[in-house]
Amino acid sequence: MQKETVRMHGTTVLLVRKEDRVALGGDGQVTLGDTIMKAKAKKVRRLYNDRILAGFAGATADSFALLTRFESKLEQYHGNLERAAIELSKEWRTDKLLRHLEALLVVADNKSSFLLSGNGDVIAPDDGVLAIGSGGSYALAAARALMKHTELSAKDIVLEALTISGEICIYSNLNIVVEELWS
Repeated sequence: MQKETVRMHGTTVLLVRKEDRVALGGDGQVTLGDTIMKAKAKKVRRLYNDRILAGFAGATADSFALLTRFESKLEQYHGNLERAAIELSKEWRTDKLLRHLEALLVVADNKSSFLLSGNGDVIAPDDGVLAIGSGGSYALAAARALMKHTELSAKDIVLEALTISGEICIYSNLNIVVEELWS
């Protein structure tokens, strides 16, 4: 008999950049196996004197470890988002301990947005929309449709798309937190 590993997962994090604003939101659900362990987790944060937004999905401890490393990189590179993102991704990919972390980060300032992964990826979106987590595909589809067919603001698109995702994905909920930056 093989032992099954029960993993903590469940999240939807969505970033939308529209006009002079960027909004990043996440749901609050943390799931262990088929049990909701927490309904009001905060997976979106303001960093570096409130000038940078970060959202995470994946294993909880891994996500916090990466977020802490990213904050250190921001300090080291004086808030330069792109440089901090690239340096974290290089370290994440090459460090023996870090490369086993299972999480994703979405980060943004008033000019740039990136998805960071343990494979060394630093991905900037073509259309101003990024999504991660178990409900990420649902939120991404909803946000892209809303971007094309409505005049909603970035923040309102994030709220609507996360609501749609939370109604579909069993690992997401409707306890949504949204942070916003503008230039």
